[in-house]
Amino acid sequence: MTARPSKARPFVLLAAFVVLASGLAACGSSSKPKTNAPPSAIVWPAPSDPMARARAAGLVPETAERLQYHVHSHLDVFVDGQQVTVPAGLGIDITNPAVHTIRVNGQNEYGAIDPPCDKACISPLHTHAVSGILHTESATRRDNTLGQLFIEWNVRLDANCVNTYCQPAKTIAVYVDGKAFTGDPATIELSNHKEIAIVIGTPPANVPSTADFNQV
Repeated sequence: MTARPSKARPFVLLAAFVVLASGLAACGSSSKPKTNAPPSAIVWPAPSDPMARARAAGLVPETAERLQYHVHSHLDVFVDGQQVTVPAGLGIDITNPAVHTIRVNGQNEYGAIDPPCDKACISPLHTHAVSGILHTESATRRDNTLGQLFIEWNVRLDANCVNTYCQPAKTIAVYVDGKAFTGDPATIELSNHKEIAIVIGTPPANVPSTADFNQV
């Protein structure tokens, strides 16, 4: 599939601002990405072994972002109407000193890898920020899947369950671009500008059908 050019700003362009950002630092020795989610959001934290999780998803981590194929999709997850934060740093080894951390609106964003890491530090499928934007930045022109993202997140996703929530005890509905999806959500391809909403239990007032792709 040939993707439309993305309007989202490539995270690598933030490198010029990294040295100017207050509080800028490499990620130090923290073993787990901090999501810095709003207090009202539900947090399913990012795992502490992102490269192992990427490989478990069948992805090949790189030493820097590869932009030959660069597309963005968006994920929303709701539990009884409350938003679940999609963590920043999924698929990124934020402990590697080459991976920069920048604070934007009180939240961490990860990336701007230049020069490259000394070892594999970023999956071709990853999140830079808590915006819900899912980045495919790859040397291979192929769409990844939502199932691969959830393996990287270390959160269960299949036709009956999302994390610890399973049908019929808890209803689960999935929407793609605002339309109901009845198959296995793990198979959904993360093609450019696709909006995916997972609704567990009581739905929110509005189920998103589009997203703001002018985000990281």
